[in-house]
Amino acid sequence: MISLRYFYRRVASRTAILKMEAAAMLNLRQNLTPWYPFGGPHRFSPIPMDQVSWDVEWTSYKPPGFTIPAILAGDKEWADEEFGEGFDPQFNWEDAKVNRKSYTGMYKLDKDGYPLNPMGRTGLSGRGSLGRWGPNHAADCVMTRWKLDDKKEVFISPDDNLPKLEFIAIVRLDTGEVALPGGMVDQGEDPVTAAKREFVEEVLGLEYADLWRDSPLNEDMTEVFSNEKIVDRCYVDDRRNTDNAWIETCAVNFHISSKTLQILHKMKFRSGSDAKSACWLDFNSKLKLYASHSLILNKTVTLLYDEWKKENPSK
Repeated sequence: MISLRYFYRRVASRTAILKMEAAAMLNLRQNLTPWYPFGGPHRFSPIPMDQVSWDVEWTSYKPPGFTIPAILAGDKEWADEEFGEGFDPQFNWEDAKVNRKSYTGMYKLDKDGYPLNPMGRTGLSGRGSLGRWGPNHAADCVMTRWKLDDKKEVFISPDDNLPKLEFIAIVRLDTGEVALPGGMVDQGEDPVTAAKREFVEEVLGLEYADLWRDSPLNEDMTEVFSNEKIVDRCYVDDRRNTDNAWIETCAVNFHISSKTLQILHKMKFRSGSDAKSACWLDFNSKLKLYASHSLILNKTVTLLYDEWKKENPSK
């Protein structure tokens, strides 16, 4: 027989775990807007933090459903069909050319087979403006360099005796927010290739996008995309996320050399695709970027500073 003391201890332990999960989820829910964008409805609200998790039963939770008409038309290669006859996605697996695995691990399905957002309830069912049921994979390009002084040497700040970092940012055409170059991974494409493609399209413009498509291994592009490093694979806090569809990204850092910088200067920034403009920005830990891009950039900066300190122990 289980003692009451043991029972209460188990209940208290389970409650503590749920509270920790809720706190972690809160950090990835900052961009969920009350009204879903693109003409969507008002999200079900309020959703108390202790009822965000799918592990908590909530019989009165009945969110509105919404998927944009362009997806429901069923003629987009980047979009799934609606659930029904002939559509049998293999969630949590590589399904044909569609990656339905999540960077967060195995995600749950509800009683009808719909995938459930690993960060919990969002107040909206369906896919919203996202093409895939479950994870919608994106890639972000974090192009960085150390800031140079007037002598073209790495600038060392007198405040902390560390170099200053700069990164390439774009202004998004849809929201006007500052962001990292990036976008959705195409069907059959790997995330690193997608990060490179998005950088070319959004920062260098259509002229170099054509060059990239015709000859992705040309000398200039090879130099620009040398020294690649995956810095994060994560869930993205994005206003487009729903209960059944969400965005995850692979963030790739390209830390460039002086030779690479000369190549970029020769190409010039023209911007294109989903970007209104592109430029170099000084890193600032308080800089507000689109979606989860601030978190990605901060992680990249930490890794680069750690490497710099190892290479320059006397400074």
